[in-house]
Amino acid sequence: MTSVEQPQVRQIDSTEWLEAKEGAAYLKVKPRTLLLWTRQGKIKGYALSGAKRRRWRYRREDLDAALIGRPVVLSEAPSVLNEGRQK
Repeated sequence: MTSVEQPQVRQIDSTEWLEAKEGAAYLKVKPRTLLLWTRQGKIKGYALSGAKRRRWRYRREDLDAALIGRPVVLSEAPSVLNEGRQK
């Protein structure tokens, strides 16, 4: 029997890129908020070069990681009742 060679299949990068407007809609915030978070380093964004204005693109995985990695609201409120008391 002759062995038949299987064609090699290249894996295509399945990364989904979103524009600022799309990324903001995905996170349910305003585009200005997403851009602010990008400048503050809270969310990883990629600036396109060669454009007059800076245009940002976001990977869906990075947006998900930002949400999972850092909670927006603290789960436990800080207490000031016991601070400064000596027993």
